[in-house]
Amino acid sequence: MLVRKFAITDARFERSPGQDADVFAGNVIDQRDGAPITIGYGRYAPDQSIDEAIAVDDVMIVLEGRLSVSSYAGTVTAGPGEIIHMPKGQSVTIRSHEQGAVTAYVTYPHWQEASA
Repeated sequence: MLVRKFAITDARFERSPGQDADVFAGNVIDQRDGAPITIGYGRYAPDQSIDEAIAVDDVMIVLEGRLSVSSYAGTVTAGPGEIIHMPKGQSVTIRSHEQGAVTAYVTYPHWQEASA
């Protein structure tokens, strides 16, 4: 695999699987590339909320806006430059705030395979 760089314009956004909210994910590296991880971007419209059973270890880096992630242990809120780790096996609610949010994410292993 070659060393590559990506920009948000490289992502092909799709609605998050099983969700009706205006929340979209766009992988730029995944199992189709032979990588052991998935890397991509997320886009959250303002005031959206999704419930997710985390099937893989998931790391989100907030690039724009703010997100809150709630689990049994409480709620964390992150803004630009901050990172949220969601361990495999957690049930979470991810909520965007009034300005929406843009994230970059890394999952291990591939979230598409785990969600299938």
